[in-house]
Amino acid sequence: MKKHLIKALSNIFPETFTNIAYDKLANPQRMKLRDHELVVLDTAKQRDIAFKGFQIRTYEWEGEGEAVLLIHGWEGQAGNFSDLIEKLLSKGMRVYAFDAPAHGYSSKGETSPLEFAQLVAHLLFELKVQRCISHSFGGVAVTYALFHNKTLSLEKLALITTPDRFSERISDVADRVGVSQKVLQRLLKRMEDMNVDVSSLNVSDFVKQINVSKALILHDINDKVLPFEQSRNVHLNWPQSRLIEVEGTGHFRILRTESVLDQIVDFIA
Repeated sequence: MKKHLIKALSNIFPETFTNIAYDKLANPQRMKLRDHELVVLDTAKQRDIAFKGFQIRTYEWEGEGEAVLLIHGWEGQAGNFSDLIEKLLSKGMRVYAFDAPAHGYSSKGETSPLEFAQLVAHLLFELKVQRCISHSFGGVAVTYALFHNKTLSLEKLALITTPDRFSERISDVADRVGVSQKVLQRLLKRMEDMNVDVSSLNVSDFVKQINVSKALILHDINDKVLPFEQSRNVHLNWPQSRLIEVEGTGHFRILRTESVLDQIVDFIA
């Protein structure tokens, strides 16, 4: 359906399109993993844990060195980090990962960005890691978790692209799809009813008050999914951070780009 037609119809039937948009948000799409990603997951110690009515799939790769927790993005999963996992293991690190509620191999059901972030906080308390690596929305989840749980701290945090203001992210997606402002406002109201205050999900605000000793942000300057300016704004509000501009990788291939992964591993390990 073309963008101009979607906009016209969503003005005429805002409630219907709001329901469709909410359903897509609350029920994340599951992407098929590549063969190599499946192979790497099969080498992990896997177990399911109960969390807010979900069975959460967790992964552990044993190592003698420091432990690191990997936090995937919205509609992502642990397998997306397969190339990075292999590099971390080559350094002897212990690696933990998970599939968020309704993501990957965790059980299905309606979820929200808030549940994602709450799970990250739960795992940080349980695993007691001092190093984390996130991709995309994972940066929102981990900084939210640290902001709302001041007893948590990290020595090192690497963010492979990060949103800043989540409200802007939703607006960008709505504009790209073509839905009307009526639908956008109704969707935001629906999320507020789920106790998700979208206007308060701002990474550049979180980082001012979280306990992280050193941070590294990497973002492709031509990222078509998440504008580079969002990572730049987070960096400008975070004295502990260093920003590396990447080029030629895009939003997803950055997770499989060797030069990027080497910089992350050097920082973390």
